[in-house]
Amino acid sequence: MQTKKLTTLACAAAFAMLSGAASAQISGNTVKVGVLTDMSGTYSDLAGAGAVLATQMAIEDFIAEAKPEFKVEMVSADHQNKADIASNKAREWFEREGVDAATELVTTSTALAVMKVAKEMNRVTLMSGPGSTPITNEQCTDLAVHYTYDTYALANGTAKAVTQQGGDTWFFLTADYAFGQALERDSSAVVTANGGKVLGSVRHPFPASDFSSFLLQAQASGAKIIGLANAGADTTNAIKQAAEFGVTPKQSLAGLLMFISDVHSLGLQSTQGMYLTTGFYWDLNDETRAWSKRFFDKHKRMPTMVQAGQYSSVMHYLRAVKAAGTDEAGKVMAQMKATPINDFFAKNGRIRDDGRMIHDMYLAQVKKPDESKYPWDYYHIRQTIPADEAFLPLAQSKCPLVKK
Repeated sequence: MQTKKLTTLACAAAFAMLSGAASAQISGNTVKVGVLTDMSGTYSDLAGAGAVLATQMAIEDFIAEAKPEFKVEMVSADHQNKADIASNKAREWFEREGVDAATELVTTSTALAVMKVAKEMNRVTLMSGPGSTPITNEQCTDLAVHYTYDTYALANGTAKAVTQQGGDTWFFLTADYAFGQALERDSSAVVTANGGKVLGSVRHPFPASDFSSFLLQAQASGAKIIGLANAGADTTNAIKQAAEFGVTPKQSLAGLLMFISDVHSLGLQSTQGMYLTTGFYWDLNDETRAWSKRFFDKHKRMPTMVQAGQYSSVMHYLRAVKAAGTDEAGKVMAQMKATPINDFFAKNGRIRDDGRMIHDMYLAQVKKPDESKYPWDYYHIRQTIPADEAFLPLAQSKCPLVKK
């Protein structure tokens, strides 16, 4: 009897040790997600507070769904679109606050800076807002995921459609930093490949408020299409001033990165007929509508693709942590890459070896005012661009992680 009692106690002790070892795989028994975004500047409408809200929604939904034994927490900060602020904050989070993943990171310069720090400190980077293709090419890392869109996908949608429909001469108005340059480069390649010509380009400061001299150069080029290789407030300011200076409707504008927040700000009267490429539209189907209405109830605005992609990326990360039983970056990333993404944001999405999450993209055309039947009813979806066509083929990737 005594022997049986001792055996039972020994088994219980062993089980407790095993359970403790399992829970210890989650450092501090807490997974912490950091949201680094633009809270007050050019990109605050398309990312900003909405991205923080999307992250909080993902955490709450994950806890309700998975009932994890570990805690999940969030911190957030404004990187002010400055690489040094972003990298310093990320380092502080990783070293002192136990942050496991830095997320969102709208603007390429901040994303690239944080990716380096995260790689050095063995942390995950999830990017929803940045757009430049070098993130998954020359500067890729094995701990980073580029989730929502990139400049290749944007050009492959908007520039291709506009050129094929007769907009065969282009002049680019380009934000003078990595994202704008990448968008101009990728769009120029698509225009040329589809029989069009690029007549010139001009680069403006980031951010900018006065586009008069740049628009006059675009006007003087005689190009049919003025490609706006910028985003956020830069795009909306350029569109407003093009109308004020009489550049439009004589020449047409192509917003190469436009968000539903831009259309809402400018109004359908100013944006009707414009083509844009997006990774998400709130009114696409029942699933997108259901999630977006939850978001709207809290934010009073419909989500941009960045905000919807932020929710999806954080949810996918947290599910991978639970499945892997650890928050160690390499093991979590392996789990994320091994698991397909099927949610309201993406169907049959997957993360490639270069860190690019591929999913369907959509070519949209902004409705005329009399075509809009209810609030935020802004887009006609003209084409679904399949995932394998939307993004740069893996065979063309310059990422050293890709096996050729």
